[in-house]
Amino acid sequence: MIDLRNLSRRGFLNMAAAGSASLMLPAGLMRPAMAAAPLPAVKEEDAVVGFGHVGPITDEGWTWSHHQGLLAVKEKFPKLKKVIEVENVPYSADATRTYRQFVSEGANMIFDTSSTGDFLHEVVRRAPEVAFMECNGHQTMDNLGWYYLAHWYPTYVIGVAAGMLSKTGKLGYVASFPVASVYASTNAFLMGARTVNPNATLQTIVINSWFDPQAASQAGTALVDNGCDFLFGIMDEAAYLQVAEKRGVWAAMWNTDIRRYGPSAYVSSVIIDFKDFYVDQVKKRLAGEWTPSETLFAMGSGVDRDTWGEKVPAEVGKAADAVRDKILGGWSPFTGELKDSKGNVKVAAGQKMTELELYNWDWSVEGVTGL
Repeated sequence: MIDLRNLSRRGFLNMAAAGSASLMLPAGLMRPAMAAAPLPAVKEEDAVVGFGHVGPITDEGWTWSHHQGLLAVKEKFPKLKKVIEVENVPYSADATRTYRQFVSEGANMIFDTSSTGDFLHEVVRRAPEVAFMECNGHQTMDNLGWYYLAHWYPTYVIGVAAGMLSKTGKLGYVASFPVASVYASTNAFLMGARTVNPNATLQTIVINSWFDPQAASQAGTALVDNGCDFLFGIMDEAAYLQVAEKRGVWAAMWNTDIRRYGPSAYVSSVIIDFKDFYVDQVKKRLAGEWTPSETLFAMGSGVDRDTWGEKVPAEVGKAADAVRDKILGGWSPFTGELKDSKGNVKVAAGQKMTELELYNWDWSVEGVTGL
C-alpha cells in the first residue's frame, strides 16, 4: 500500500476509493480495495448521506462539480432521510469535527470530496458502520475507499493543441501545490505539446492555494510577462483565463466549461463529472452491496476534454482529437524513455507507466521549471 504522506489534489495523500465498472475504459482503474464484508443494507427513508467540500459550491469548479453529484443523488433517491453538505472544510482538526458531526447525525455514507487524510481517517476508524469515500485518497480500510480521475489523458490531448497554437513554445502553468495531481498535470501537458514542438517548455508558478483568484491572476500575468503565450493550470476559478483574454494569449482550464470568462482565449478544459459515480455508490450502500474499492475515472467516463473553444482552428482540434482517439483505443503516451528535469532516466525505454504510477507522480519531466 502506497502512503506518500503529502498534500493531494485537494488535501493529503493517503490511499482509498470505490466505483462502478460502467465508469471505466481501458485507460482507467477499478478494483476492490480489500476482501471486506459489505455493510448492511439501509432503507432509503432511513438513510443519511454526507458530503464535505474543500471550497464553496459557487466556485464553478471543483466543489461545484461535486455538488452536482449531490443533486443527482437527491434526484435519484428522493426519499433519503437527510443529505448533509458542508462547504469550506479546512485541512485541520475542524475537518475531524465536521465528519464526527456527520456520524452523530446518523450518516450511513460520507463523501470527503477533497481528501482530508488523517483528519478523516480518525473518524473512519471510530465509525465502522459508516461507508466513507475519499476523493484523491490514498488509504483503504474496511469502510474506506478512494476515487479520482485519470486527468492526465485529456490534459495530454490539450497539450497537443497547445503545442500547435503556441508561437513561442513557452507555456505557462498556474499551480496550486507541488503535489502528485499537479506533477501529473504539468508533465502530461508538456509531453503532449512536445509531440508538436520538441523544444516547448513549461514554466510553473505555485500559488499554494486551490482557490485564490488574486494570486492566480498575478501568476498568470507574470507568466505572460515572461513570454508564455499559452496558460494552463489546476485552479477552481477563472482568474488566469481572464488574464489570457486581456493579454491576447491562449488558455485551457480545469473542472468545468467557463469559456464565458475568456471566449477568445479559451481552448478547452479538463471536464469532470461525478454524478453517475455518486448515484452508483449510494445505490450500493442502500442495497447492502457496498465494499471499499479504488477507482480512477477513465477519459470518456467522468473526465474528458471540453469541446474546443470558438477560436481554436478546426485542424488543431482534429489533430488533438486524433490523439484522444488513440488513447481511447488503449494507447498510452506515458511510455519511456522518460527523464526528469535533472536529466535522470525515470522510466526506461519501452516501459509504460501504470495508472497508479501516474496517480502518484512526484517528479517533473524535462522542460518543466518552477515545480
